[in-house]
Amino acid sequence: MTVLIAYGSKRGGTAGLADMIGAELVARGIQVEVRPAAEIQSADGYRSVIVAGALYNSRWHRDARRFTRRHRVALRQVPVWLVASGPLDNSANAGALPPVSQVARIAADLGALGAVTFGGRLTPDAKGLIASAMAKTKAGDWRDPSQVRAFATAVAEQQASV
Repeated sequence: MTVLIAYGSKRGGTAGLADMIGAELVARGIQVEVRPAAEIQSADGYRSVIVAGALYNSRWHRDARRFTRRHRVALRQVPVWLVASGPLDNSANAGALPPVSQVARIAADLGALGAVTFGGRLTPDAKGLIASAMAKTKAGDWRDPSQVRAFATAVAEQQASV
């Protein structure tokens, strides 16, 4: 069976993170489907689900939130992990960050096996008033491949016991 990675991403950083997680799982022999959360009609029939969303102002991406609400029944039937992407500094690399309150509530509601926060990414040419202003001082990529590998390893080990 397949692991679904559903993501909500505004500027592509979280989509890239979802692809990184997917590639790590595939390297461990796990069949994976990586898709935008807004495009998924059904979460039924998957072995497990990872929901990834960017953080904006301590709020999880709307598509990730909507996905968990729409597919709540199905998500409660399989192993689920939640991923947040967002700090534009080294704080996520320095150690495990607790999930923001919104993600923590959703994780508790779904009975998620875990909720992890990875560093985010903001390109220097980010569009939009707030993003372009932030990019002047916060542009960079804080997604740590070693943390992604560690997360994917933990998920793969859980899959072996499912």
